[in-house]
Amino acid sequence: MTEIAADLILTGRYLLTMDRERPLIERGGVAIGGDTILAVDSADRLLARFPGAQVIAEPHGLIMPGLVNVHTHAAMSLFRGLADDLPLMRWLNDYIFPVEATLTGEVVHLGSQLSICEMIKSGTTSFCDMYLFAGEVARAAEEAGIRAWIGEVLYDFPSPNYGALENGFAYTKDLLARYRRHPLITATVDPHAVYTCSPDLLTRLGAMAAEEEALYAIHLSENEEEVRTCRERYGRTPVEHLEALGLLGPRVVAGHCVVLTAEEIALMAERGVKVAHCPESNLKLASGIAPVVRMLEAGICVGLGTDGSSSNNDVDLFGEMNTAAKIHKVERMDPTAMNAETTLHTATLGGAGVLGASSLIGSIELGKKADCIVLDLDQPHLTPLYHPASHLVYAARGSDVIHSVINGRLVMRNRRLLTLDEPAILARAAEIGAGFRRGRDGG
Repeated sequence: MTEIAADLILTGRYLLTMDRERPLIERGGVAIGGDTILAVDSADRLLARFPGAQVIAEPHGLIMPGLVNVHTHAAMSLFRGLADDLPLMRWLNDYIFPVEATLTGEVVHLGSQLSICEMIKSGTTSFCDMYLFAGEVARAAEEAGIRAWIGEVLYDFPSPNYGALENGFAYTKDLLARYRRHPLITATVDPHAVYTCSPDLLTRLGAMAAEEEALYAIHLSENEEEVRTCRERYGRTPVEHLEALGLLGPRVVAGHCVVLTAEEIALMAERGVKVAHCPESNLKLASGIAPVVRMLEAGICVGLGTDGSSSNNDVDLFGEMNTAAKIHKVERMDPTAMNAETTLHTATLGGAGVLGASSLIGSIELGKKADCIVLDLDQPHLTPLYHPASHLVYAARGSDVIHSVINGRLVMRNRRLLTLDEPAILARAAEIGAGFRRGRDGG
């Protein structure tokens, strides 16, 4: 039987696979054919085995799986710095919701492109997005060649995208149908939160997610005010509310989960709920520190997200890993809590597990999709190197990523984006930002 030819070989000083069987290979490499990983081995053996492949060799490089951002709002890159230093509900109601009411599909498309530029340049190869004009977010992701899970947020009130709520159901169904078999884009079902969605809306969307076998992405127990409001309305916490409605289950991707009891953590673990941990947004909005170590101890699958750039203010998962590891050490007063390996797992295989895609992405293994990044280790802040995983969490930066491959396609080489016109996107984003500024200032 003739062996499949490799199209591309990446080699480096280290190959960090995230595969427990063979986690680290010195002077290793990965051979890629089409969208698939064909082989993981030493660089010398790969070069001998696949002599006709294009080769990107980085003597000081570290090859690793692309990072997985499990919760963001890409188009909110255009709101970065628009309303900072505010509590969550005031930030939402007084600033974010009003400016979102003026959004158009064109603006969301551009904001998504801007965020995708930043994600690719900082090592993210997959992201899960819940926002408005989701079709435009999907279009931007498809153009960029990045892997994405994307859904339209539904609320009880009218949307600037679809108008009346019933139109939102039709929009979501169309999105699910359009991307059912797409190689990069997967549609999700996205109620915003328990405080913006009635029990009927939550339940109807839950039924749709079950029927379509889609993820059910929702903000959940993000802060004390949300929990208090839910208790006042329904006599239950947000987690208890979803349980009472029969909605807690393995399709649920719960964003934030800052305010949880021990009983709720046990219940979520029993139901197979997945959690999107967004430490920097939770800190900036003073929502609190999510009990992630206890969730992991309970067996909950946890991935790492950045949230949107208006509440972070970036989508750099290397920075997010650094923050996550440190805040949980302080929260537990234990320097061994949330160690580097655990934290790195949340940004790779853990994130893939949250999205139901751990058989496809999150590690560099034979037969998986070829989503890989290469970091340049030949830098003062990365020298010397004793433990690669430790360096990736505590010392590396998104700007250290020099190459990115998604689904077997080279989308960034030597920090130059190959699928997006970055200068044009930056120029147009600056124009739109100037308009938002005039609107905010009453100009």
